[in-house]
Amino acid sequence: MALTAQQLDRHKRHILLKEIGGPGVQKLLGASVSIVGAGALGGPCAMYLAAAGVGRIELWDADTVDVSNLQRQVQFTTADTGKSKIRQLAERLKAASPDCEITEQLARWGEEETLAGHILIDATDNFETRFALNRVAHASGRYLVSGAAMGWAGQVSVFASGVEKGAPCYQCFVPETPPDAEACEDAGVVGPVTGIVASHMALETLKLVTGAGRPLIGQVLLLDGLTGISRSVRLNQDTDCPVCGA
Repeated sequence: MALTAQQLDRHKRHILLKEIGGPGVQKLLGASVSIVGAGALGGPCAMYLAAAGVGRIELWDADTVDVSNLQRQVQFTTADTGKSKIRQLAERLKAASPDCEITEQLARWGEEETLAGHILIDATDNFETRFALNRVAHASGRYLVSGAAMGWAGQVSVFASGVEKGAPCYQCFVPETPPDAEACEDAGVVGPVTGIVASHMALETLKLVTGAGRPLIGQVLLLDGLTGISRSVRLNQDTDCPVCGA
């Protein structure tokens, strides 16, 4: 389908990039993603994806906005306190990109629930849900874009075990819940670090949809906010992994 004059004008900065161009914008308009978590990672990630022209975004979150969220969840304002995160985020997305179809799931996602997106985005803050999303992504043959932030550090990766032979899954990276794991509300985190991680998650999703560049498959990007240094480490498939191992 040809782009309309309004779409050509709206997305011309992407069209000018040879790695995206008109065909890439059309792919974005036809793409669908499911974002589990509408907080510090899922919110900004969703805003960038909607602005980029992603056609359908499914949002999952059961929480309401708390004043303690505002330090890092920049998609919300003080006036949103006490309101549904999903509904407030959906309003922002529709205002920014009226053509984007938003599906609001005002619930905590569970493994028995169907996810509509062609690409799954893990913006959660607990290992139980991360492991469940990884199992679903592997079993259904979908990419899983994953991000996490704590303190001054963040990490981003794309797990593709259900799509590419020999690619690792999340459980190859984290075999089991770390004994010292802390929930987000129990640990500090620097606001801009979550924004950097969320932006990288959106970037990886755009690359997967358009075919631009090389996604972080088999790599984990590690970000250190204190030093300003980022590095990537290679991740191989664990042949003994209970999810994707041989």
